[in-house]
Amino acid sequence: MPVRRLGKGIGAAILASIAAGGAAVSFLAWDWHRPYRRAAGEVRVAVSRGDRAGDVVEALHEKGLVSNRVSFKLAFVLYGNPRKLRPGTYRFDRPLSPLEIIGKLNRGEVELTRVTIPEGLRADEVIELLAKGGLGSEDAFRRAVQDPRPILDLDPRALDLEGYLFPETYLLDPGLSEKAVVLVLVRSFRSWWASAAGPGRDRGLREVVTLASLVEEETASAPERPLIAGVFENRLRLGMALQTDPSVVYALSLAGRYSGTLRREDLAFESPYNTYRHAGLPPGPICSPGRASLEAVLSPQASPYLYFVSRNDGTHAFSRTLEEHNRWVARTRRGRSAGGR
Repeated sequence: MPVRRLGKGIGAAILASIAAGGAAVSFLAWDWHRPYRRAAGEVRVAVSRGDRAGDVVEALHEKGLVSNRVSFKLAFVLYGNPRKLRPGTYRFDRPLSPLEIIGKLNRGEVELTRVTIPEGLRADEVIELLAKGGLGSEDAFRRAVQDPRPILDLDPRALDLEGYLFPETYLLDPGLSEKAVVLVLVRSFRSWWASAAGPGRDRGLREVVTLASLVEEETASAPERPLIAGVFENRLRLGMALQTDPSVVYALSLAGRYSGTLRREDLAFESPYNTYRHAGLPPGPICSPGRASLEAVLSPQASPYLYFVSRNDGTHAFSRTLEEHNRWVARTRRGRSAGGR
């Protein structure tokens, strides 16, 4: 083959390659900046822990957010952070270009998960609620809650975080670890405690939270909480047993023996949490008390009352003497069975 003809062939091939490369670059530049969306309305894409970049690209393509998977993967390799993908749900409410989508992923713009921790939940119930909310696994949450270190500086006797998972409505990043989620709840409690004021602030934190957890479980009536806290204070001052049913329920629950109904024989169950058998406060909180119950303990209402019994309508009848209390118990039992204090 003549050298001149060979040179012309190589030159043509090079020119063709340059032309093809230029066309490819032009296509990629056009495609990466072109807003695209096949589906109408809002689109959500869930990214789970451990998802690879390829899994995310496929999900975006299936949802109609990406038109050319090969082009998008190349852009992701060049401009994305595949190894730092934040788990969570990404919301797309308008057409975006591949580079805009990648920017959203890089910034970790996930939708926050709204979760409400009601007042009066035990730690195991909070764990179940968080896990059902899609924020992690029960086992991992349980390990986090069993570690008292986030509260030990305020409560050196804490064996776990019972009582310190502050009831509140939270907006949580689903990409947080279970330990980080639990820390958010504990920090919320710490923030409340740092701002709390009242005569009861002079007593130890553990005593305040333990007593507040009893108040929380005894009534859902906000106006009654300071009065019930005052009754407990009166009994503690006189050395009387608190005799509060929720403490027995908690003791039975810890032992896996609570059937859902408190029976008379259960009041004899041996546990340091059973305030029928042991005078004074139980060893620690029996639930996470809410703000109102905590504040009721810090500022209890003074009264001469030593007893109270449910009226079966969400409120209680208060008594000074055992005789008066027994009359109220008999009156309420005529309607339906009710536990008395």
